[in-house]
Amino acid sequence: MTHEGMVHALRKLHRLLKPDGLLLDLRPAAKHRRIGLGEGKRWTFVARMREDLTDDRAANRALKRAASLGLFRHETYREFDLDRVMDTLDDFREWMSDFPSGKLAPEDDRLYRRVERALAKVRPGTRIVARGPLSLVALRRLDGPTK
Repeated sequence: MTHEGMVHALRKLHRLLKPDGLLLDLRPAAKHRRIGLGEGKRWTFVARMREDLTDDRAANRALKRAASLGLFRHETYREFDLDRVMDTLDDFREWMSDFPSGKLAPEDDRLYRRVERALAKVRPGTRIVARGPLSLVALRRLDGPTK
């Protein structure tokens, strides 16, 4: 969706919300995921993904534009990591294949091989973890323009 399309969608959401209503925007942050081995505090960095963040950045600009139009006021912004834990290299490959075509950089095979080499050096049963930040934005409906 284009930036203009996202702003249009936010205008429609503005009309649907009750006065002083709250809109929650929860989605991946416009930052690259990190791939590691292990879990929690025992997580060890292996590689950084290079996803195409164009749409994510456009969504951020659309939120700012909607606020500048007087539709919403930013109430809260939080960013936190979400771990996607995988047991095997096949699970990791399948997870990577779920990304839309063109969303990942051409070096996907190198990323896979890098994780494969790192996994070969640790004890059996070590998990692969994709750690990516989520952003949560709470927007308060204002009585701004609705057209």
